[in-house]
Amino acid sequence: MDEKPVLTVDVVTPDGSVYQNQTTMVVCKTTLGEIGIMPNHVPTLAALAIDEVRVKVGEDAYDEIAVSGGFMEFSHNTLSIVASAAERRENIDANRAQRAKERAERRIAEAKEGHNIDELHRLKFLLREPSTGLKSPVNKKKSQVFDLRLFGAIHFLR
Repeated sequence: MDEKPVLTVDVVTPDGSVYQNQTTMVVCKTTLGEIGIMPNHVPTLAALAIDEVRVKVGEDAYDEIAVSGGFMEFSHNTLSIVASAAERRENIDANRAQRAKERAERRIAEAKEGHNIDELHRLKFLLREPSTGLKSPVNKKKSQVFDLRLFGAIHFLR
């Protein structure tokens, strides 16, 4: 019996490895749109958008990793994802994310009040609306999502 070919996925940040697995498919959101990577895909290098990376782990099951942009490189059946911050869905603390959002909103108000245009643009960029969110592990409905703009707040406004 022939085994399906697989690819290795590595997600790393400056703090170390966040995720490593073997799979038959990965879906990433690049700055130019979504890309699906399967074993033996043509070598690819792309900038990633702030979004999620979905790694197929079963027939209809995916591991989801939120990434703060970065880049992906695929060659020799290895997909390397380098991001300044990344977090697996099950490790995201919704309360911490909410507190980070509130801190960011306070900083935006302070930047407006102090006429600090550069800080205001930086904060608004970090809290910009994402194209998607991570689905809740309990309820897969789109209304139950982790908003990735909070992801930016968590990691960049500590």
